[in-house]
Amino acid sequence: MKYKRLTKEQLEELHQEFINFLATQSITADEWNDIKKNKPEVAEEELDIFSDLIWEGVLKKAEFLEHFSKDQIHLFYLSDTKMHLIAVKVNAPGIDVTTNEGYDWLRNNLLDDQVVFYNADKAYGEDPNMDKFTLILQGATITKGELYTYFEKLIAKKV
Repeated sequence: MKYKRLTKEQLEELHQEFINFLATQSITADEWNDIKKNKPEVAEEELDIFSDLIWEGVLKKAEFLEHFSKDQIHLFYLSDTKMHLIAVKVNAPGIDVTTNEGYDWLRNNLLDDQVVFYNADKAYGEDPNMDKFTLILQGATITKGELYTYFEKLIAKKV
């Protein structure tokens, strides 16, 4: 398995896609029930293969990732050849941007000296999707990029 198995909830959401996946392998509902009952290791392999296919599709389409920690926000734009990072670091004691109060403080104090912006580019390794997946395992979430776009414009104004 390349990535990680989808959760039970994710698999339930993708029930129809899983049926289609089994159909592409000429596995009927009765055969699937028999496999689950009599060859659980084969059923596990099929779930792993399906999970990897779903992850590949999701990661290929992902354009933006966000990761919040207590005093930092990491915003990633995932281009075809590299990842571009905009990082926001809050050096104000007691401010936790993962809380509503801390995030509100950041919004109201973006130009404060205690808020520092960083930019960086990083080329992908051999497998761009694995690089993206690693960030997700570290807590990043796939987004539509509104925050990235906002901060990109803000940084351009400051320059």
